[in-house]
Amino acid sequence: MRAAGRVVAEMHERIRAAVRPGVTTAQLDAVGREVIERRGATSNFLGYHGFPAVICASPNDVIVHGIPGAITLEEGDIISIDCGAVVDGWHGDAAFTMGVGEISAEARRLIEVTEASLHAGIAAMVVGNHIGDIGAAVQGVVEAAGYSVVEEYVGHGIGRAMHESPEVPNHGRPGRGGKLHAGMTLAVEPMVNIGSAETFLTEDGWTVVTADQALSAHFEHTIAITDHGPEILTLP
Repeated sequence: MRAAGRVVAEMHERIRAAVRPGVTTAQLDAVGREVIERRGATSNFLGYHGFPAVICASPNDVIVHGIPGAITLEEGDIISIDCGAVVDGWHGDAAFTMGVGEISAEARRLIEVTEASLHAGIAAMVVGNHIGDIGAAVQGVVEAAGYSVVEEYVGHGIGRAMHESPEVPNHGRPGRGGKLHAGMTLAVEPMVNIGSAETFLTEDGWTVVTADQALSAHFEHTIAITDHGPEILTLP
């Protein structure tokens, strides 16, 4: 899984470098495809229940699962990129949100808070804690900032499949849910809205947007729980 995680991390690095005004989300998908092919990995997104790309590209009010295509990024947009890779049957999965050129202070704060909530969740991933401790940590950071946690879409176990048990909600109560053990690998992925937590699934059956058309951000890492604390597998 470390090998798969390194491929995902390189996809993130290359796509981050390619994000600029005038670039289409299809061009960002092509960057991800090049990394996967060059590294001898395979995509766990492409073909998943018919998904047609190796990345999800979700601008502005798109929360998750945006399909890459002809959408052209503009100055001031924000864009969430979610992608994964498989190496020798083991999966990695991670996401980030970034600005396109100069962005508003409000958008920048949303991105910072969402990333901070992910790291709060990761810090709770210690042996003996519970799934609820992760969600409570994420929720605490998000709601203290005045934002909303998306509840319909959650993190998940990951390993030989991209989506495994258990589900990892981005909200919860400390001490509730399954107990965390060394050797577990989880993908934690807070999705945070500036406005309402309500979501809307568009006609393509994939793209999930904020019901009030407010901005949304998304961060994710694949993390292993060890006796020495959490290890992020999708870092460079």
